[in-house]
Amino acid sequence: MDQNNNATILIADDDEDIRLALALLLQAKGFRTLEAANAKEVTIQAERQNPDLVLLDMNFSRDTTSGDEGLEILQQLKKNNIPVILMTAWGSIELAVKGLQQGAGDFIEKPWHKEKLLNSIHQQLSLNKLQQENQGYRSLLNAAVESTMQPAWICQSPAMQSIEQLIKQIAPTDANVLILGENGTGKSLLAERIHQLSTRQHDPLISVNMAAIPENLFESELFGHQKGAFTDAKQHRIGRFQLADQGSLFFDEIGSLPLNLQPKLLRVLETGHYEILGSSQTQRTNVRLISATNANLAQLVTDGAFRQDLLYRLNTLVITIPPLRERLADIRLLADNFIAKFTQKYHKEPLALSGAALTKLTQHNWPGNIRELSHVIERAVLLATHFEITDSQLLLDTVSNEQHQIILQPLEIAEQQLIEKAMSVTQGNVIEAAKILDISRNALYRRLDKFAINNDGNEQL
Repeated sequence: MDQNNNATILIADDDEDIRLALALLLQAKGFRTLEAANAKEVTIQAERQNPDLVLLDMNFSRDTTSGDEGLEILQQLKKNNIPVILMTAWGSIELAVKGLQQGAGDFIEKPWHKEKLLNSIHQQLSLNKLQQENQGYRSLLNAAVESTMQPAWICQSPAMQSIEQLIKQIAPTDANVLILGENGTGKSLLAERIHQLSTRQHDPLISVNMAAIPENLFESELFGHQKGAFTDAKQHRIGRFQLADQGSLFFDEIGSLPLNLQPKLLRVLETGHYEILGSSQTQRTNVRLISATNANLAQLVTDGAFRQDLLYRLNTLVITIPPLRERLADIRLLADNFIAKFTQKYHKEPLALSGAALTKLTQHNWPGNIRELSHVIERAVLLATHFEITDSQLLLDTVSNEQHQIILQPLEIAEQQLIEKAMSVTQGNVIEAAKILDISRNALYRRLDKFAINNDGNEQL
């Protein structure tokens, strides 16, 4: 119960002696108190101070026994989700039931029994906090339902088979994992797969898109906040570290985290300790961290945009998920999965992928990866009129595909174009360009000199 003793309680009664007696009792127990002598003051105090609970007299100046005035104010307070305990010197079962039916948490007769009143206050504060935390869990459950719309985990291609073997080996450990890969390759799906194969599979996997968190709400989102911790903090909020406790926490787009916020994250990763915003009490969390990005974190460290010590906390194990163009053997299964999902979503008859359509899918370069495939199949399902999806219904951009067709030309010219393309894609990074071309760094330097391609000595590590 002690955790509720720093709460703010509004005492709403037209009797000054009653307000004073209650204020002295509650302040002695560590509560902060506010007072209101009439209905107007109750409304003003509730809006400006946003109390954690209101002790509300049933009768002010209008009459002495009906309780109607208190019930009217009760309705206003419930709209703001403020718990209310009703008080009256003219108690009756009928009035008590009426107040409880209209949203009051409890009903106290005056003169009150001190322990009974304090127990009721603690009970209502604890119940309200639990309800707010449950709202956070419900929002996460809704997000979990949305995640079921993602494609199934498919790993038939050799590239994905290698990843599957790796995650089966590392998933049972608690080591932090950093997932790298292009946009749309399924990094969040890989994070789910790691969690499913881990010893934490029966505890929650909580996902956070770091790029979507406003900088001023970072601490609130990750660590939670107490009511009144800052402007507009009208209710207690449970943070993602608390929600993910004993489970896994997935940070998507970790490379977008602003530099000034990185020490706050680093601290909790190093110690497991953090404070809820607005509270001085240190909390402890036990999570398995999985992060993902399409950014070059090593380059961001070099540029001074990402802390090296934070990177070391994130990349205990690194998995690079391949783009769809490197896992063509998975396209048929992925497409079938999307077809089943979208035929159900749009209440269509079962559809099959024609041979010509499958050929077209495997010939496409997929710059948008699995996300692009999902959009293409969804559109094709909507356009399909019979029991088969044809190649024409895919509406793939054939112009972009022509850019990837092999053009017959002298080998030396083709070699020069490949090297120029690799240097352009890697922004002059010789080491990365050499990896793409599958040649040594010295071999690439010789070709750069041969074709007079200027790399400005850019050898980024």
